[in-house]
Amino acid sequence: MQAPFDPALETVIVVDDEHHLRVTLRQTLELAGYQVLAYAQAQEALTHIGEVDEWPGVIISDIRMPKMDGLAFLEALQHLDPDLPVILITGHGDISTAVAAMRQGAYDFLEKPFSQEILLDGVRRALEKRRLTLENRILKQQLAVHSAPGPRIIGRTPSVQRLHTMITRVAAVNTDILLWGETGSGKDLIARYIHAHSPRSAQNFVAINCGAIPEAIMESELFGHESGAFTGAQRKRIGKFEHAQKGTVFLDEIESMPMNLQVKLLRVLQERTLERLGSNTQIPLDIRVLAATKVDLLQEAAAGRFREDLYYRLNVVTLNIPPLRERLEDIPLLFQHFVLVAANRIGQSPPPLEASHLSVLMSHTWPGNVRELRNLAERYVLLGEAYAYDLDEMLNGQASTQALTLPQQVEIFEKSLIRQELERQQGSIKATMEALGIPRKTLYDKLKKYALSREEFVP
Repeated sequence: MQAPFDPALETVIVVDDEHHLRVTLRQTLELAGYQVLAYAQAQEALTHIGEVDEWPGVIISDIRMPKMDGLAFLEALQHLDPDLPVILITGHGDISTAVAAMRQGAYDFLEKPFSQEILLDGVRRALEKRRLTLENRILKQQLAVHSAPGPRIIGRTPSVQRLHTMITRVAAVNTDILLWGETGSGKDLIARYIHAHSPRSAQNFVAINCGAIPEAIMESELFGHESGAFTGAQRKRIGKFEHAQKGTVFLDEIESMPMNLQVKLLRVLQERTLERLGSNTQIPLDIRVLAATKVDLLQEAAAGRFREDLYYRLNVVTLNIPPLRERLEDIPLLFQHFVLVAANRIGQSPPPLEASHLSVLMSHTWPGNVRELRNLAERYVLLGEAYAYDLDEMLNGQASTQALTLPQQVEIFEKSLIRQELERQQGSIKATMEALGIPRKTLYDKLKKYALSREEFVP
């Protein structure tokens, strides 16, 4: 019986119909610290590999096996991922076959009998190659994301970086997603970002605010109606779900949807078909559904205000969007971004941000989250220097005196200043220490303290 598969461990799949050799290889590799999955038939291993996105390990396979031999196995693996490292085991008479297989993409071959040292060295090199391949893929994805037009996810705090990694993984997968976050935390932006970086990006993105549509017309708005379906329905209407065909539907404030419509939505999500009001014709749907909420839907279900079965249907993947008060270090970056956007939109130079204003921004509790910060930045640009005093007055009046201690505020402020200067100086330590007026050793100590690296700022 196989042990549970852990994708975080370095994994080797062994495929060999000879029981003794299969057991020996497994024991040798496990003693070396690898996770090992052993199969007697290639088809079993192929099924397992196909279930894991970008399988992280190495395959060792005998060439001579019944049903699917090593060469057919290699060809099938290359259809899944042409960069998967495959090490073939061959007898003396199969060396020419193994050499030909390497020309077709096999990573290496082991000629029987082989020593443990040769086996482990080959596996080590193959795993290193696999790690580099997957790292390069991630870097290319990130580069494509940052250079592409459209919505952007801005922030360097660990919570935002984890969210960004999750979004990158799920954007290309055709699954429904539930977005959870407080008011103003950016659920709409995240939904648009997922759509823009998905295979559906060329099709419609249809946003529906479930709390803004009157209950009396919501079913018609979502699913459409035929002419004469009800009083006033003088002609056929295509609903928003049908309008999103092959694209993405974004259901914001899903908790506001009436219970009777939740039943119909659940059926649409399960069957991927709908019927317009006044029609008996089933219309197939090819859509992806993103739903957003600011409340705990499971608690709402327990209180009888939301259908539990709909919650579990939506909750295939849940993305938790952190509130702004939990990512204070991102505030300077976000504020400057919003200031630049607002200034470019009205065609004027952005006003400078004083250090005292930055300190005030980071001491605020931000109940309106990123939306509140963006609105403040726009007012700051529109009113310019005259708004500086109002900025202090408004935020000082609302700042939390208990949220952060003075040393905590000083550390956040100091880290933000160092990060901004490193970015402005493109990672130059000399230029940064001169601009900040601190010795080199002090700067290095603070970089270590705040887990900052100059390399991340070098263009």
